[in-house]
This record gives sequence, C-alpha cells and structure tokens, in this order.
Amino acid sequence: MISLSDAKEKWAGSISALTIGATAEGGGTRTSTVTVGGENSLPFMHYEGQTPHRPVIAMEVWDRQPDEWADPLMAALGDAVLSPADWARRCVEEWGADMILLKLMGTHPDLGGRTPDEAAGTVRDVLGAVGVPLIIWGSENDEKDNEVMPRCAQAAAGERCLMGIATEGNYKTLVAACQADGHCLINQSPIDINIAKQVNILVSEMGFPLDRVVMYETTGALGYGMEYVYSIQERSRVAALGGDKMMSLPIICMVGQEAWRVKEAKASAEEQPTWGNAQTRGVLWELATASALLQAGSDILVVRHPATAQALKRVISSLVA
Repeated sequence: MISLSDAKEKWAGSISALTIGATAEGGGTRTSTVTVGGENSLPFMHYEGQTPHRPVIAMEVWDRQPDEWADPLMAALGDAVLSPADWARRCVEEWGADMILLKLMGTHPDLGGRTPDEAAGTVRDVLGAVGVPLIIWGSENDEKDNEVMPRCAQAAAGERCLMGIATEGNYKTLVAACQADGHCLINQSPIDINIAKQVNILVSEMGFPLDRVVMYETTGALGYGMEYVYSIQERSRVAALGGDKMMSLPIICMVGQEAWRVKEAKASAEEQPTWGNAQTRGVLWELATASALLQAGSDILVVRHPATAQALKRVISSLVA
C-alpha cells in the first residue's frame, strides 16, 4: 500500500513573500498590513509543504461612478459609488475587504481625463478613509498613466502600496516611481509564461527587487477559457516551485473585472428568463471564477460584489484550515 508520505512531491523552490502596506513602525499610516506568498507547495496541499500566508481579498473601488456595471452589482453597492472614500470605507468596515484596489479610470482621456493632481487627491482621500493596504491601478492608457502614476506614488510615499500596471511595452516610468517612493509593483502580461518572465526580467534589469513584485497574468471568467487560464497559471506555479526565480512571485487576479463583463453574469431576467435569479447569478459566477483561480495559485483576488467578498472569505478559511 502506498502511504501519503510516499506520494509527496518534493519542490526545490518557493514563492517569495511580499508585505504590502506600512504601519507607523514602517513609516506609514496603515493600521494593518498584508503578506502574501511564501508557499513551497502547490495550493492547499498541506501535507506537502507550507502555506504561511492565506490568500487575501481586495475589493475594487473606482475614482468615478461606473457607467456600465450590471444592475444587481450597482444595487448591492448602492450610493457608496458616489464617493471613492465612502466606497472604500464600506468595503472594509461592512464587507470585510483585506485590501482596497483603487482604479483610476476617471483619468482616462475618454472617461473624464482627470489630472494627476486630482488623482493624487483621490489617493489621499482613500488612504485617509481606510487603514488597510492600498493597490493603485491606472487607467491602462499608457500615456496618461505615465503622467498620473508618479504623482500618485508621491502622494502615497511611505505607505508601501502595490502599484500597477507595468507591461512589456510600458514599465520604465512606473518602475522608477515605485523605486523612488518605496512601493511594490504589479507586472502584467498575457496568460503566457514566456512573456510574464520577460516582463519580470525587464523590471529586474532596472534594479527593482523581485521580492517587491506581484504578477498579473490576464485571466478570463468561468466558462471563458478557464481551463486554459487555469493550466497556464498552474504551470507558472510549477515552474516557480521547480526553482525558476523569475516566476517565483505572488499572483493577483482581477476576478470581478472578468466575471461581471460576461453575459451570464450581467444579463437581466427579462433578457434571459431561463438563466435563474439575476440578483445572485453574477455573484455565483464571480465566486466560482475566484474559487478556480484560488486552486491555480492566486494570492490576491480582486472582486466587486460584497456578497462575493464575504463568501470567498469562507471558502479561503475552509481551504487553509
């Protein structure tokens, strides 16, 4: 008979541990910090290795009211979306978010074109409203982000935020800003191991320490190529545990962004009367997507719906028990 000890996989590598946020002792004003990574086995295989830091949940907050989010999602958020600071406060105090992801969509030239100083003001407002660590995410317009993100990095200096996104074609300005102001960095790539590694190499060649980097390999929602996404993310984790230092970084996934833009999540009951309760369908789609990505090795899961955040905390607790 084969024993459990005989079936254990022995890994040469591990995932680097990264602490986000800085309390007063670290020169910041956060009341809590978050540490992710540190695993030396595949996800939740406790008999093989350690998972010293549980995956964490960030909730997405915008600097402007979203225009095209599904009605059930907007109804759940209520009037919180009118103020980024209030929105962030409710995410933490009522819905249990471990982190806040502030997305600066209002700086996009097509969505208001807010100035770098206005964006920096929003960052300060959100930092003042909550004590958890902050993720600052640009509008994904390269030209505008290169103006906005350095100003936001200065506004949050000392807080050890997680800032993104650095891509293969646009990384130098953000890397320099994070180096100057002591922040951590999100590297983005398609769901492609070679490109992910290349972005990490480019960032490290600028002298930025990889133990302050989180990887974002773009994903999809449940049913939209999830099998492919899962297999590539799992391969990334296997490469890291096999000793590939350029892949040995924690992973962030934009679960809410992916799940809430598919028709199964956002279609109304009038549009699809046979698809079930429209008030819960999107939550279930988001939760199922997050649960799959947890098993693939995600360390930070960014969600949108309060009910998803609360249910996902219970899922994580059961997996790390």
